[in-house]
Amino acid sequence: MNSETKICQNCKNQLTIEPEDFEFYDKIKVPAPTFCPECRLIRRMNFKNERSFYRRKCDLCAKSIIAIYPQNTSFSVYCPACWWSDKWDAKDYGFIYNFSKPFFTQFKELLNKVPRISLSVDYLRMINSEYSNYTGPLKNCYLIIQAEGDENCLYSSSIFNSKDSADCLRVADVQNSYELFNCEKCYNTFFSNNCFECIDVYFSKDLKNCSNCFGCSNLRHKNYHIFNKQYSKEEYCKFIKNFNSGSLNEIQNYKEKLKQFWIQFPNKYFSGLFNNNVSGDYIANSKNVFYSFEIGGGENLKYCFQAHMSISKDSYDYGDWGNNASLMYESINCGENINNTKFSFGSWIDSNLQYCDTVISSDYMFGCSQIRKGKYCILNKQYTKEEYEQLVPQIIEHMNNMPYIDKKGRIYKYGEFFPAELSPFAYNETIAQEYFPLTKEQAIEQGYSWKESEERNIQITIKSEDLPDYIKDVDDTIIKEIIQCAHKGECNEQCTTAFKIIPQELEFYKKMNLPLPRLCPNCRHYQRLKQRNPLKLWHRKCMCNGNKSENGIYTNTIAHQHGDSACPNEFETTYSPDRKEIVYCEKCYQQEVV
Repeated sequence: MNSETKICQNCKNQLTIEPEDFEFYDKIKVPAPTFCPECRLIRRMNFKNERSFYRRKCDLCAKSIIAIYPQNTSFSVYCPACWWSDKWDAKDYGFIYNFSKPFFTQFKELLNKVPRISLSVDYLRMINSEYSNYTGPLKNCYLIIQAEGDENCLYSSSIFNSKDSADCLRVADVQNSYELFNCEKCYNTFFSNNCFECIDVYFSKDLKNCSNCFGCSNLRHKNYHIFNKQYSKEEYCKFIKNFNSGSLNEIQNYKEKLKQFWIQFPNKYFSGLFNNNVSGDYIANSKNVFYSFEIGGGENLKYCFQAHMSISKDSYDYGDWGNNASLMYESINCGENINNTKFSFGSWIDSNLQYCDTVISSDYMFGCSQIRKGKYCILNKQYTKEEYEQLVPQIIEHMNNMPYIDKKGRIYKYGEFFPAELSPFAYNETIAQEYFPLTKEQAIEQGYSWKESEERNIQITIKSEDLPDYIKDVDDTIIKEIIQCAHKGECNEQCTTAFKIIPQELEFYKKMNLPLPRLCPNCRHYQRLKQRNPLKLWHRKCMCNGNKSENGIYTNTIAHQHGDSACPNEFETTYSPDRKEIVYCEKCYQQEVV
C-alpha cells in the first residue's frame, strides 16, 4: 500500500497518510481521516474544559457547587455525589435512532438532555480541595488540575504526589517548591524547568542530581554553582544570604539575566529518556511512538498527546490519560483499562465504544452519554445484543449517506470526531486555547464559539503595581483585598481580571520568602505554558559545527565524534528553525553535559 496525499478539509494544508497508517485504520475498521493531525487534535481539545469554573446550583440536590458549566445550560448539571448516586438513570433520556436526521444532530439532542457531572474528581477522597478538576485524592489543595496524591499544593496543573508547592506545571514528587515546569523529585527548587532529583536550586534549567545551584544550565551531579561556575560552600552560602528571594524586583531582574544566559548553552533536540524509535517531545519509557507529545510507557502510538499514565499502546490520535489503554482512536480524556474505543471523550474502564461521552464501566456502546455499567446501548437506549449488532452497521451506513455538515461546510461522515459545534464549551474555555491560542475573531472565523467574560461587578481594592515589593512588608490584611491582575483582562489568556490571596497561599509565600504574584492564576498558568515547546515538529540538522555551535556562541568542552567537521545528524524537533536556541543532537548534547 502506498502513501496518499489529501487536502485537510479544515485548514486546506496537505495531509499525508502513510502505509502504516492505512494498516492501523484497516485494523480498527475506520476510514482514513479527512482532517490533518493538528486539526484533529484541536478538534478533540475543544471538548475539554479544565479550568473555567462557575458557581452554580446542583440541579438535583440544589446545593451551591463549583462546576465547569455556568448556571443557564440547556442540560442539567449534578454535583459529583448526585451524579454518582442511584437517584437517576442516564438511560431514561435515551431515544430511538431516527434515520431521517444526521447522527450528530441526534447526538447533540442527547447531550442537551442528559445531566452532566460538575467536576471530574474523586470526591470521596477530596479533603478541603473544592476548586479542583480531573483529580484523584487531594488534601488541602486549591485550584489544582490533573493531579493525584498531592497535599498543600496551589495553582498547579499535571502535578502528582507533591507537597507544599505552588504554581507548577508537569511535576511529580516535588516539595517546598515554586514556579516549576517539567520537574521531578525536587525539594526547595524555585523558578526552574527540566530539573530532576535536585535540592535547593534557583533559576535553573536542565539539571540532574544537583544541589545548591543558582542560575545554572546543563549540569549533572554538581553543587555550589552560580551561573555554571563552581564556588566553595562558604562563597555560595554568602551569595544566597545576600539574595532576596522575597523581592519581586530582584526575582524579575534574575529572570531577565537568565534569558541571556540560557541562550548560550545547547539544548537537546528532544526531551525524553529510555526510548526506542520515537519522535515528538517529552517521551519516556516508550518504543515505536511517532509525532507524539508527553507520553509515558507508550508503544506503537502516533499523533498522541498526554498519554502519560502507565501503559498506552496500539493507538492513534489519542491522549489525555492512558493507564492500560489500547486500540484507541480519535479519543480524548479516556483511559484506565479501556480498549477498542473510537471517537469518544471522558470515558474509562470500557471497551468497544464509539461516539461516546462520559461512559464508564461499559461495553458495546454507540452514541451514548453519561451511562455507567451499560452494554449494547445506542443513544442511551437499551438493545439486545442481536439488535445492537444489526443496528450499528445501519447507522454507520446512514452516517455516510446523510453526513452532518457544519456551519463552515465541513462534512462529517463516519470516521470523524464530533464537530466542534457539539462541544458544550466555547473555544476559549477549553485546553485548545492553551495550546493553540486564538483571538475571538479568529475563533469565530474558524467556526468555534466564544465565551464572553461575565459581568462580575468586582470592586478592585488594590492594583497589582501598588502591592509591596517585599513579602515581609505584606501583612495579613492582604487576604481581604481584591487585586487587579496586571493584564487587566487585555491578554488572550482567560484572564479573570482580578484575584485574591487566600490564607493558605499567604502562609506559603511567607514561609518560602516569595513575593506576591501580580497576575491572576489563569495568566500565571499561561506564562508556564510558554516554557513548553509547541506540539509541532520541524526537520533540522544538529547545530554542532566542529568545536563550536553553528552560531559561534557555544564552545564545546570536549572533542566530538565528528571532529572539526559539522555534525551530520538530522532529526525532528519542536524547536523551529527561526528560534535562537542552540539545538544539538543527542550524541553531541550528551557529550557536553555528562
